[in-house]
Amino acid sequence: MIISPEGAALATFTRPARRAGGKAYLVGGGIASMAAAAFMIRDGDMLGADIKILEESGVIGGSLDGSGSPEDGYVLRGGRMIESKYLCTFALFDSIPALEGKGTVTQEILAWNKTMQTSSKSRLFVDGHRETAPDFGLTERHILTIERLALEPEALLGRSSIEDQFDPAFFETNFWFMWCTTFAFQPWHSAVEFKRYLVRFAHMVGGFNRLIGIMRTVYNQYDSLVRPLRKWLDDRGVVFETDTRVVDLDFVHRDGGDAVTGIVIEKAGKRDRVEIAEQDYVLVTLGSMTEASTLGGMDSVPVLQGKADGGAWLLWQNIAAGRGDFGRPSVFADHIDQSKWVSFTTTLDNPTFLDLVRDETGNVPGEGGLITFPKSSWLASIVIPHQPHFIGQPADITVFWGYGLKVDAIGDFVKKPMSACTGREIMTEIIGHLGLLPHKEAILGAANCIPCMMPFITSQFLPREHGDRPQVVPSQSVNFGFVGQFCELPEDVVFTVEYSIRSAQVAVSELFGLDRLPPPVYQGKLDPRVLLKAFVALHDLGNDPVPRVLDTV
Repeated sequence: MIISPEGAALATFTRPARRAGGKAYLVGGGIASMAAAAFMIRDGDMLGADIKILEESGVIGGSLDGSGSPEDGYVLRGGRMIESKYLCTFALFDSIPALEGKGTVTQEILAWNKTMQTSSKSRLFVDGHRETAPDFGLTERHILTIERLALEPEALLGRSSIEDQFDPAFFETNFWFMWCTTFAFQPWHSAVEFKRYLVRFAHMVGGFNRLIGIMRTVYNQYDSLVRPLRKWLDDRGVVFETDTRVVDLDFVHRDGGDAVTGIVIEKAGKRDRVEIAEQDYVLVTLGSMTEASTLGGMDSVPVLQGKADGGAWLLWQNIAAGRGDFGRPSVFADHIDQSKWVSFTTTLDNPTFLDLVRDETGNVPGEGGLITFPKSSWLASIVIPHQPHFIGQPADITVFWGYGLKVDAIGDFVKKPMSACTGREIMTEIIGHLGLLPHKEAILGAANCIPCMMPFITSQFLPREHGDRPQVVPSQSVNFGFVGQFCELPEDVVFTVEYSIRSAQVAVSELFGLDRLPPPVYQGKLDPRVLLKAFVALHDLGNDPVPRVLDTV
């Protein structure tokens, strides 16, 4: 029995069974909608031609982007790490053929990572020197707080922040520098999400100071994930309608619940309405972490925009108005100063820079992962992937990516905030922290650095409480659901490809009434071996834990 806000008893809602001849409309062209389309076809036996994906921009793939050319420079707004416990991701892509070679995308990734295993020789780089496998530097109080957070119910943490849980010294430890830059946490971000990350990646803590266990795709994730999935969907007739902004949904009360009856769109400056039949389904990607992103150039600065400069946040705002079960978009969209940062992609026409970085850090491109400069005022990091990083990238062109978390702080070598810097100035700062200033002019002469301002990139990390994110399929939904980074999936973590794909599989399996359900989220916290390795790592016990444990008793 369901009780209304006024206290009146409502009839128990049972979602109507799936009806023949239905179509599906997926709002947003990112990995969540693409995965949902694949699940509808693979598991739900829906015809691809009966699925339409509506995308505001002209490009499919959402935040998993990758574009550009050797002449104009390549651009990656960001990259998402993959690891072995992304069960939904690997299960989906085990059905998708790889673009190159034989086998599936999953087989390609697993084979690649047997050869190209991440093991950083320079996770931190300080004062011109690499730090290999740096100690975490946590106090016993910090460790006890981490253990408490892992156990504490989310309801008790509420909208508290990470800095509400720790003393200031925690944010000067190597553990924090490595954790926050690997996952892009800020001290003011959600303690609940920090807790979820601690639990979700407990099995990786043991090798965290070398980034052991982090996996990469052969190329950037647009080329390695989006393009093969897009081809698979195209081959099955899925319709992609780009340059189409969805501005609102029409709802009615029907079959004992709520149903979408229409999608209001804007295309080529004209407003229209897509009729939704009783047998149809609608999935909406809520919000966007890359909404309103802008690019600068070698000698230009990216501008800061807001939620009015795109459609994703306004759509969520419109459909959530007056609804308690559709979440609270303002919690995530109205705090740009707490969610923005700047990334940059640098294209070089000779290998000098990558060779110098290799010789300074010991990291071969593709094996080292993230290099962080903890003394950087911008808290900057760079990643040098295996080359080529783009399909079709010429052999004499190299590409690397980086970002900064403290974008409003004054730089150490360029006396300006990162948010006000051109690509040339950002490269100058990175060159300075690497101790490569004698090579500055040669490096800059070969570089095309394109900065990207992303106002909402960590909005999903902002402090939240129960109800701020809606359920994937609201309890009274007849024919609709929500997918992406801003719906609620217990135990899993946002800012991952896995979260988007899991949300898609949950939505399709619930709405279609499928027997094939998503695999449970991996629970390393239940494995004593995982817990022992995490204990050893957190206490900086290295390979000889027993004597040092006794020393602390």
